[in-house]
Amino acid sequence: MLDLDQIATLYHGMAERHQVARKLLRRPLTLAEKILFGHLLNLEEKPRRGRSYVELQPDRVAMQDATAQMALLQFALTGRAKVAVPSTVHCDHLIQARIGRDSDLADANQESSEVFSFLKSASAKYGAGFWEPGAGIIHQVVLENYAFPGGLMIGTDSHTPNAGGLGMVAIGVGGADAMEVMAGLPFTIRWPGLIGVHLTGELSGWASPKDVILRVCEELTVKGGTSHIVEYFGSGTSSISCTGKGTICNMGAEVGATTSLFPFDDSMSRYLDATGRTGVSELANEHSSLLTTDPEVFDDPEKFYDRIIEINLSELEPMIVGPHTPDLARSVSDLGQEAKDKGWPLDIKAALIGSCTNSSYEDMERAASIARQAKSSGIKSKVQFMVTPGSDTIDQTIRRDGQMQLLDDIGGTVLANACGPCIGQWKREDITEGEVNSIISSYNRNFSGRNDGNHQTLSFLTSPEIVTAMALAGTLDFNPQKDKLTAADGTEFSLEPPTGSELPAKGFESSLVGFVPPSGDPVDMKVSPSSRRLQLLEPFQATTEQDLTDLPILVKVKGKCTTDHISPAGIWLQFRGHLDNISDNCYIGAHNSFTEEQGTAINQLDGTKDKLPKVARNYHENGQGWAVIADVNYGEGSSREHAAMSPRFLGCKVVIARSMARIAETNLKKQGVLPLTFDDESSWDLLRVDDRLTIKGIDELGPNSKVTVEAKCSDGTTDTFVCSHSMDDSQVEWFKAGSALNYLRANS
Repeated sequence: MLDLDQIATLYHGMAERHQVARKLLRRPLTLAEKILFGHLLNLEEKPRRGRSYVELQPDRVAMQDATAQMALLQFALTGRAKVAVPSTVHCDHLIQARIGRDSDLADANQESSEVFSFLKSASAKYGAGFWEPGAGIIHQVVLENYAFPGGLMIGTDSHTPNAGGLGMVAIGVGGADAMEVMAGLPFTIRWPGLIGVHLTGELSGWASPKDVILRVCEELTVKGGTSHIVEYFGSGTSSISCTGKGTICNMGAEVGATTSLFPFDDSMSRYLDATGRTGVSELANEHSSLLTTDPEVFDDPEKFYDRIIEINLSELEPMIVGPHTPDLARSVSDLGQEAKDKGWPLDIKAALIGSCTNSSYEDMERAASIARQAKSSGIKSKVQFMVTPGSDTIDQTIRRDGQMQLLDDIGGTVLANACGPCIGQWKREDITEGEVNSIISSYNRNFSGRNDGNHQTLSFLTSPEIVTAMALAGTLDFNPQKDKLTAADGTEFSLEPPTGSELPAKGFESSLVGFVPPSGDPVDMKVSPSSRRLQLLEPFQATTEQDLTDLPILVKVKGKCTTDHISPAGIWLQFRGHLDNISDNCYIGAHNSFTEEQGTAINQLDGTKDKLPKVARNYHENGQGWAVIADVNYGEGSSREHAAMSPRFLGCKVVIARSMARIAETNLKKQGVLPLTFDDESSWDLLRVDDRLTIKGIDELGPNSKVTVEAKCSDGTTDTFVCSHSMDDSQVEWFKAGSALNYLRANS
């Protein structure tokens, strides 16, 4: 699975590179810097945080089935015969949770057979590994098989940083980034800033690794980590299991961080050994000094990190966040009163554990320890209780060791080893559309409509053990640390804190079920012209100065505009490989300040109000480009590039926002949409429904250049404001060519 010679070569070269870097920076190095410099192509220029664009050489690429479709369709246009770096495709998104594991998987294999066949054939044609449906969720499978300390990976999913639990710099990207790296080009990124999280003490009782990242979400908010790597350090890091570290790094995506990571330690070594990678463990131990922060950094960390967060694990309480955002945090003990004060339904409709975030052996055993107590007292979950193993390895291991049976005994329904309800692939029949209800999960994301498509579902995130305990009570105001449950015989009892081993005593049930290794066989990769699921791509046309003149504003987004608002998942996942069809969801979740409604717009060609994608199509059919005005942190959330490709396909020329999330901004650049931010955020307030925008200064577009936007209203008045962009020279060339792919094709 892993090439030990490749890892050994990387480690042998890192020591010399670190010496060069120390001379260049004139100081010791943090762990993130060590890994970045270990993969940096140009060691001659000093990179500047948040300013310099650099080229890195990743060790591998990972793609999930929803995003891999577009990545591989773009790769097909490059003309390359084989992927240039080790790459894998993981089928985990296109499996809907309906009844249970076996039935749901059978349905998915039937309903999405065309897509799975395409991905399997494309993987074979281009020499990528392929993980079939049911094998597991991409991030869990990567952690079990591919991640290694000191490596650099990119993945077409925002939660790729999960691999930071094994000391890897793992970065979520759009499909265009993956396409370029698979084509043999470097990965370009702005040199990130560094946020240090200093961990002391040790977790105990009901506190878990989940509470660490929920505390960080509370501190940083959903945008506080943008363009930064979150690096954990301090004595407390060694007390957290490798998979617990993975949970923490996984949810670093929720603060907008480029990635998160932990230093190499014994927990990683133990995990590598337990998952059959003793050779990697031995190499990492031999080169451990390369895989940890220089000790001098800890003498005065303020000199090395842009910001430091202090967390004493010994004082950490169990936390729960939500609804609708992962940074609305409080302790579990405070949720009940807050729910009463705000009128949130106290009754829990569903409780869900697992996913890529919290489905480790340790997670499942701690949840099972709560289930064991419930079983001995003769009680079951009072609500729908769903269990999502992260991989077939986890599934088979907890079946063997009895944790699955305990969860089943209290009423658990086992879902397929797939994303399911975490990404909207949940067919709920227990509520009606628009019904206000509360759910709890151990997942990583809880945006409005995220889990079930119902924007009135209030989703709260916490640890698997807390979810299990609250499921037994059935209410948000239950605090398992002090409140009591009623046993079957009428007596009251208190739950003991959860317990669990970080690794199975009998070892993992090693599973490569569903894995098809890279073959590079000559395979015919066909896409039917009549397919509703797949569509070959046509290159976008380059944008001219005339195209940026007299643009109507399609939507002026008010408040949150995540990728779920721009290009929702759920039922739309079926069209991820068909750009035309999926574009029918473009901005349907966005709140338009011009209409004060979600998903509607005023057509400036005829004055009518209609759904946003219909208005966009009408503009496009009439040869009229358009603009988007957005609020703060535009495009936070998923790495899905459809949130850039669909607007581009329908004629979007420019997005102007108060601020943008990193991946969203990069995806816009890759697809040839001009991404701008207001120099004065109050300019957002000036823009009116019938304004026409003209973008000036395109001819002089270059690094650090400014762009002037003229907004002319139908009444003849004009407002002018200045915007900035973050494009470097190469990204300007992408824009001029119409997309990064166009530029690649023209310069191959």
